[in-house]
Amino acid sequence: MNFIIWIVIGGVLGWLASLVMKTDAQQGVFLNVVVGIVGALLGGWLLSPLFGAGTINTDDFSALSLGVSFLGAVVLLAIVNLVFRGRVR
Repeated sequence: MNFIIWIVIGGVLGWLASLVMKTDAQQGVFLNVVVGIVGALLGGWLLSPLFGAGTINTDDFSALSLGVSFLGAVVLLAIVNLVFRGRVR
C-alpha cells in the first residue's frame, strides 16, 4: 500500500514541479511520476541534510518532507532544461 501512495504522491509532486517550471505541456503522466520520484531522490541527497527532513522515498510523509521532495523535483527539471535547452525557464 505504501508503494501506491509513493507513486501517487510522486506523480502529484512531479506534476506540480512541471507546472512551476512550465514544462507541463511536454510531459505525460508517466514522466510526471518519474520526475517526482527521481526528484525526491535528488532532494533527499542534496536538500535533506540542509533541512533535516526525510523525503517521500524514506516513507516520511510530513509537510517538510513533501517540500524537500518538491524542491528536488524542481531542481531536477531545472537541470534537465539546462542540459537539453541550454537555459532555465
